[in-house]
Amino acid sequence: MKANIGLTEEQKQSSSLILGRILADEFLLYTKTRNYHWNIESVNFLAMHEFYERLYNELDEVFDEVAERIRMLGHYSQGRLKDFLQVTSLLEEEYTNDQKKQLKILLDDHETIIRLLRNDIDTLEDNHDKGNADFVTGLMEKHEKWAWFIRSYLV
Repeated sequence: MKANIGLTEEQKQSSSLILGRILADEFLLYTKTRNYHWNIESVNFLAMHEFYERLYNELDEVFDEVAERIRMLGHYSQGRLKDFLQVTSLLEEEYTNDQKKQLKILLDDHETIIRLLRNDIDTLEDNHDKGNADFVTGLMEKHEKWAWFIRSYLV
């Protein structure tokens, strides 16, 4: 059954494509964060191990919510790694166990996502999709906070 929520099929398709890229970005960032959690070596190992765990747990909730938003529009959420890699705006990195390098990569990714989400909000608002514009605004605010946390470690 089609979602009758005040958006045209074209508007729902456009919003789903935006959310699909966001889903891919969030999943790739989750995977990087989990990898760093597994491979950190540092004098403050336990603190970083726990910090990364907190981040990836929060990201797990985020990408689940993004996928559900896509389903609310009546579209299917992608879920294969190869699909995510085709649409993500982020890059996979070489393995590293260096804390500073890990944090710098994560900071760059969060800041990339923040910039993209700002543009997505404008596009969603232009598309009259206020619900998803508000949802994406909340995501942007989460990434701004996470970027601030990460920046604090890089002082």
